[in-house]
Amino acid sequence: MAASGGSKAVVAALAANLTIALFKFVAWLLTQSSSMLAEAIHSVADSGNQVLLLVGGKKSKRQASPEHPFGFGRERYIYAFIVSIILFSVGGLFALYEAYEKFKDPHGIEGRWWWVPLAVLVGAIIAEGLSFRTAIRESNHVRGTTGWVEFVRRAKSPELPVILLEDLGALIGLFFALLGVGLTLLTGNGLFDAAGTAMIGLLLVCIAIILAVETKSLLLGESATRENITKIEAAISSDGTTIIHLKTLHLGPDEILVAAKIGISRGATGEEIAGAIDGAESRIREAVPIATVIYLEPDIPRVDAAAGQLAGNDGGNQQ
Repeated sequence: MAASGGSKAVVAALAANLTIALFKFVAWLLTQSSSMLAEAIHSVADSGNQVLLLVGGKKSKRQASPEHPFGFGRERYIYAFIVSIILFSVGGLFALYEAYEKFKDPHGIEGRWWWVPLAVLVGAIIAEGLSFRTAIRESNHVRGTTGWVEFVRRAKSPELPVILLEDLGALIGLFFALLGVGLTLLTGNGLFDAAGTAMIGLLLVCIAIILAVETKSLLLGESATRENITKIEAAISSDGTTIIHLKTLHLGPDEILVAAKIGISRGATGEEIAGAIDGAESRIREAVPIATVIYLEPDIPRVDAAAGQLAGNDGGNQQ
């Protein structure tokens, strides 16, 4: 559901941004408003980002190979990280540069086309609002009762948080542009247009940094969610099997590696040990279907008196 919902939000955002970018460029050509140029480049950058997210989603579905035995699930994280870099450089830094140039040579918006930027910005706000609504609706399917900030920070699928932040940033940026253009039209002072452009640039840089930090954590490797870890622990121990220690790792948004050392009785036969491992694997997969790679090691549990925890023969403690 997360993957399909993310793709739907990405496609909706792409369609909106391509249309908006075209009208913003037309408005800039007619009025030479720096806010409109910054917003047009912002929409182009967002469109490119959404194409990258779709490409990453497609590449992540490739079958595992001898060189990549755990598959390509992290392709989605890599492309999301590239998105943050593009948003920072193409969107944010360009807008700041354009604001600097406009501050050096401020000029108003004149001529018979003065109304075009306002019409384009209002239309863009409506289109971005519809895209943002789609992203919110699709996110609600997967976030449950989790708050929005926590959802962006903890989501394992990068597409929805990226689109949410991009759409939110686009809406705020459009209001900045509308404010700058509106004040420039009222006063004839181009400094307001330059100030609106600068605010757009700073906003994009901040969003890009947030995306980069969160995506970096996914690239480094995050454990399963607390909810899934609890389900895995319950599945293993449901027949009385002892967990000596357990570690999980997201190989991709929809793939989890589970590695655990489980306790067996001292006198267990090889057949009994194999049956215990097979049974635990089956229960884990039933409880958490995205646990696609499972490694279970049998050991005779003992109590580590110093730590007061269960440990195996290698001294590993339960986590």
